[in-house]
Amino acid sequence: MSTSSLSESLTRPSGTPKFLPSLGILLVTGGLFLLAWFSYLWFKPAPPPYSYQLVSEGGVSKFPNLPLQAWPDLNVSKYELRVQSLEKPIAIAYRARKANGSSVLLNWEGLISEPISFMGGELSELSTIGTDITQHVPREGLILAWWDISRQLHLLSDRETLFQSHLGKPLITPSYWKDRIPVIAEYERQFWGDEGTTEEVLKFERFVDALASEPTKGAALLRELAGSREAYIVVHPTDLYKVGLLRPERMEIAFKDFPLTGNVHGLANQVKAWMKEYGYDTYTLQSLSEKVVRAYFLNQKKNGKLLLTQMLPLNNSTPIEFEALQLVHKHGGYWVYRIPPAHDPS
Repeated sequence: MSTSSLSESLTRPSGTPKFLPSLGILLVTGGLFLLAWFSYLWFKPAPPPYSYQLVSEGGVSKFPNLPLQAWPDLNVSKYELRVQSLEKPIAIAYRARKANGSSVLLNWEGLISEPISFMGGELSELSTIGTDITQHVPREGLILAWWDISRQLHLLSDRETLFQSHLGKPLITPSYWKDRIPVIAEYERQFWGDEGTTEEVLKFERFVDALASEPTKGAALLRELAGSREAYIVVHPTDLYKVGLLRPERMEIAFKDFPLTGNVHGLANQVKAWMKEYGYDTYTLQSLSEKVVRAYFLNQKKNGKLLLTQMLPLNNSTPIEFEALQLVHKHGGYWVYRIPPAHDPS
């Protein structure tokens, strides 16, 4: 064998199949694909933990359980809030709209102990307030209220409200869904739509600041928001919890549901005992049903007297004594105040 032949036999991979380079490329590509797939599964956000499922829809006559006979032009849709692993719904939502109008959450019935997405009052009380506003608030008057109550009152009273969009604040979720807040927020946004403009969102933040301010300052902020128009504000005990979520540094709040047994003194003792045990110094109550009442607990010694806390009945104060705004009406959990004009001596 020549020297050149020996050299070639040592350097040439004798008998190597020609398809091996292609196989290596495929293996590397497949490995990269699997790595990308597992990375996608790992970092992909979990889906929303619940979904809205349409149960029925139609005119008001189709829902005789709802006190809406005074609004025959409404179209109502009933939804169940469903979690895939549970047999029964965790909430029921009624969405209503007028012809060519946007859909408004009109009633929310939570079916589990923790609030989800929304907290509101009884529809029977809300419908009465809507009727009263139609009768007593001038047509040019302006209504201020939390954005969800504002939309409801605009639908039921046909009076202009400062907030008309579904602003979605705060997002209320149980503690075990905290890691899914971004995907829940996006799902709610897509379902309800009708987002507010930047200007409306900024006004709402100003509104929250007013409720969480010292009473005189807060009333002045409300007047600034209302401008020169005759204006009224409607508040509800659920606003306390919402402000507490958005301004925790200004309002320390908690709530607990208590069963109604017919023993008023027994209930009062239970509420006061819980309040003392957890370091709160005042509370207000909201009726959830004939069997359950919800107590909202505040730490007024720490946070001071704020506009919203003075507008609602607490166990140690009453709105009748409040002077920064003028109480004009009350029904159930809803309190209606007139916002005095700027420099109004009254």
